[in-house]
Amino acid sequence: MTISTPYDGSSKLFQIGTKPISPDHWLEPDICLAAQLREKDRLLTEYRPTVYAEQVESYEAQQELLSLITQYLPEAHPGDYQRHVDGLAISAINEVRPITGKDSPLLTAARLVQDDLLILQRDTEAWRLTAACLCFPSSWLLAEKIGKPLADIHAPVPGFGPGTRAAQIMARMFDAARPETPMIRWNYSLYGDDRLFHPESTGPTEPRFGAAVRADPIFMRVERQTLRKLPKTGALAFTIRVSVDPIEKLSGHPRQGEIAHALIDQINALSEEQLDYKGLTREKPRVIERLIELVTA
Repeated sequence: MTISTPYDGSSKLFQIGTKPISPDHWLEPDICLAAQLREKDRLLTEYRPTVYAEQVESYEAQQELLSLITQYLPEAHPGDYQRHVDGLAISAINEVRPITGKDSPLLTAARLVQDDLLILQRDTEAWRLTAACLCFPSSWLLAEKIGKPLADIHAPVPGFGPGTRAAQIMARMFDAARPETPMIRWNYSLYGDDRLFHPESTGPTEPRFGAAVRADPIFMRVERQTLRKLPKTGALAFTIRVSVDPIEKLSGHPRQGEIAHALIDQINALSEEQLDYKGLTREKPRVIERLIELVTA
């Protein structure tokens, strides 16, 4: 297991924290690629209205994103691309056709990559979510967000809703984004199971990590998020790659104590509102106890 950067404290919770990355490292599959693509296909077959949504104005941006991904993958990840591209109508990506749901460009692109794919477009008032394939949500529903402005999408997040400084900064950052400079940020949460499809939220007073005295199980869920402006349409592609690991994976890591300490510090620094949002209000003491075990092991 490679411990992603949020765990060591270098990417703080409830901060925008975006950084530029090389276009060569825009999308990076991990060892869970094949399993997550299979799960994506299952969800798109069984729960498509829940995990996929699009608005008509997103078509050109969908087409541009698919073209960009099919150009990027053979160059950046040729082995992975060849193993998982079979059966997809890549030869037809430049054919202009109406959105049908089944054949939309974004669906084709989503089946090629481990990441969830979202498209945001600017109108005269705000950036809005106009299309998304969201198979692995972390406690939010696509149906409640599609078509909404960026600030409204983040309304439940403490300090990020309409009228906040963070919302204004994000809007300016989206406006200033450049196609040649993708951006990356990390986010993490702690869950009581390892399901990838996790649209439901746990209330702040509900048990999250089992009923025993000891909090168990605890899973660390990391989102590798990227933002990339599409040069022709000016839309923004937002990608989310999810990884989920049991907290026991920290055991034996060369930085085990350091990472556990960083997690404790980050949780202790959360406000009551932030603890509520992360589902840790009731569970904070039990989670801290488990992390202390890792520090002292």
